[in-house]
Amino acid sequence: MSRKINIVCVSGTREKLQMAAMFASVAAACGDEVTVFFSMNALQYFVKGHKGEAPAEGEFGALVTQQGVPPFKQLFQQAVELGDAKLLPCSMAIDLLKLKKDDLDPEMGPPTGLTGFLTSSESGQLLTF
Repeated sequence: MSRKINIVCVSGTREKLQMAAMFASVAAACGDEVTVFFSMNALQYFVKGHKGEAPAEGEFGALVTQQGVPPFKQLFQQAVELGDAKLLPCSMAIDLLKLKKDDLDPEMGPPTGLTGFLTSSESGQLLTF
């Protein structure tokens, strides 16, 4: 039986983005319906050409990089490729950052408002990072 997993990413820290990506990729690979909503500080890492790394909150964030754990962007991409997960950018954040849909990485879906995301996630599990 497939679950419906909805993930909200608002933090721009490595540990939170990494954990959200691990949830998304594993759930998608297991056949669960996965939707990830990116807003606030998380969205910047999905703008084409973004070069900065997400800052680590603590020691674990550094270990993730040092030990060769697949980076969060790669895991989110795998969730889309392997399990058909949806990665949705927040329309308000896009407006505030003066971005267009074409400015985002290709795996990002259509800009979505919070109301639309909440309505579509009503019957599923909601995780926030």
